[in-house]
Amino acid sequence: MRLYQGRRKGYAIIVRVDGRRLNPRQDLWNHSPTGFEWGYGGSGPAQLALAILADHLGNDEQALNFYQRFKWAVVAELPDRSWTLTSDEIDQALQTLRAAEPLLEGAS
Repeated sequence: MRLYQGRRKGYAIIVRVDGRRLNPRQDLWNHSPTGFEWGYGGSGPAQLALAILADHLGNDEQALNFYQRFKWAVVAELPDRSWTLTSDEIDQALQTLRAAEPLLEGAS
C-alpha cells in the first residue's frame, strides 16, 4: 500500500509518495507549471490529482479520465497544512466516482 503525503514548509509545497517526491506528470497535462496545490478547485489541485492518479493507477488514460472528478471529490477537500492519503482511500474514492458514472451519462 502506498502512502501519499503533502505538507507546506514555509512557501514550499512538498508532496511525497512512500518518501519520494511525486512526479507532477506535466507530460500528461501541464495545468500548473508552478507546482501542486490543494484545498480548492484550481490548476495546482488539478496537477496534484493527475499526478496522484497516474502514480496510483499506473495507467495514464485512466488517470486522465478521472483526475478532474478526483480533484473535486478529494483534492479540493484536503486540509490546508498537511495531509495523507493511502492507496485504500484513493481506491474508495475512485470506486465512488466510477459508481456515479452511469448517472453522469444519463444526465445529459
